[in-house]
Amino acid sequence: MKIAGAAVLVTGANRGIGRALVEEALRRGARRVYAGTRQPLVHADRRVTALTLDVTDAAQTRAAAEQVDSLDILINNAGVALYDDLSDRAALERHLAVNLFGPYGVIQAFLPQLTRSRGAIVNNLSLAALAPTLVIPAYSISKAAAFSLTQSLRALLSPQGVRVHAVLTGPVDTDMTRGFDIPKASAESVARAIFDGVENGEEDIFPDPTSASLADGWRDGVAKAFERQNATFVQPQPAAT
Repeated sequence: MKIAGAAVLVTGANRGIGRALVEEALRRGARRVYAGTRQPLVHADRRVTALTLDVTDAAQTRAAAEQVDSLDILINNAGVALYDDLSDRAALERHLAVNLFGPYGVIQAFLPQLTRSRGAIVNNLSLAALAPTLVIPAYSISKAAAFSLTQSLRALLSPQGVRVHAVLTGPVDTDMTRGFDIPKASAESVARAIFDGVENGEEDIFPDPTSASLADGWRDGVAKAFERQNATFVQPQPAAT
């Protein structure tokens, strides 16, 4: 999968990692970049097409899909992270609506285009999918669920030629981590590493120094081995006649 000449859709494209992904896709020669945002977006590069796309709005998602004839790479980047202590069910439901059901709905809407192109789905998750960050436990739960969704779709869509990547991101210098005095990667470096991982065919992408320190342990660990074992139970699709 090469970015040059590809049509790429990025959700949550107005800031942070999403905005950096748009710019990196353009730098690598994407022929079209669809920038999904809740608010109108204007970009100087004519290869960028703005899509009004609140991932929690099913009607908006369907309307956005109708505007895209062909798509090679879908990047589910839109997300929410709120401080909580799991005492408020509404906070958990909000995280699940955006971080789990949002990507699920976007994938279902754009799956016909991705199946035709034998394209790729990239879900921007978090190291919190592997172990919870306890100042944002609802966020961690939603990302763990989204990681399981990613692994499930990876196996289920493989017979159709659609690849599914998980991005397990560590601390990045965005609005989400503004109040934390910890080492952070830049959004631009993370965007570069995400596209490098897609082009290299990495199932699980660790795009920053903190996450990269865990990459070998994850790839060689029992959980990854168990995922591969379970994937063998997916039956191949019959050949078209």
